[in-house]
Amino acid sequence: MTTASILDELEPAQDAKTSLTQKAYRRIEEMIVTLQLKPGEVLSEAALAEQLGIGRTPIREALQALGREGLVVILPRRGILVSELDVQRQLKLLEVRRELERLMARKAARRARPDEKSAFIEIAEGMRAAAKSADELAFMRYDRHLNLLLCRAARNEFLENAMALTHGLSRRFWFQHHKEVGDLPLCATLHAGLAEAVGRGVEAKAADASDRLLDYVESFTRKTLDTLG
Repeated sequence: MTTASILDELEPAQDAKTSLTQKAYRRIEEMIVTLQLKPGEVLSEAALAEQLGIGRTPIREALQALGREGLVVILPRRGILVSELDVQRQLKLLEVRRELERLMARKAARRARPDEKSAFIEIAEGMRAAAKSADELAFMRYDRHLNLLLCRAARNEFLENAMALTHGLSRRFWFQHHKEVGDLPLCATLHAGLAEAVGRGVEAKAADASDRLLDYVESFTRKTLDTLG
């Protein structure tokens, strides 16, 4: 099984309606994470439906999912807003993410199937290639693929649900500030190191790689305080 087919399986469509909701979710999530939809922007179901060529019901369901993940704020009878970026909130999120991601890395290294382990190695290679070509969007997509595959390979639905609340917010924060204080090659190297450690099935190295990645992410986040100063 190829990496692409494995990743296609991560968000399986049970029927046509589910498929459209997932498509809407992925498109809107990427637009928010990459700041095509900016913090504080008011969203219109009708406008998004027209832009994406998807009906309003899937758009509404996708926005509800994004609301649960903190990427949008749904105000009854007032509208839907893209959530604001907040450094202090991001630091609190990282406290939780560090512990959960270490656990997830260990479990994924232990429980990943052989084809999933191969996919982790391919994702690591893709991340390095994206960094070498300075392709930020490709890196962000590989990052999402890595997160999804880690969640699946860990095979713990409670851990997966908890991690879903951190990844989109973290990717958006990085995308917002990486040109000021970020280091794409270093960031890609650390992500690739985590993917490779899990792909090799070595729990201790996977946990260490997770900690090194979160050390960088926390340092990056704190540096943004200086730029906002």
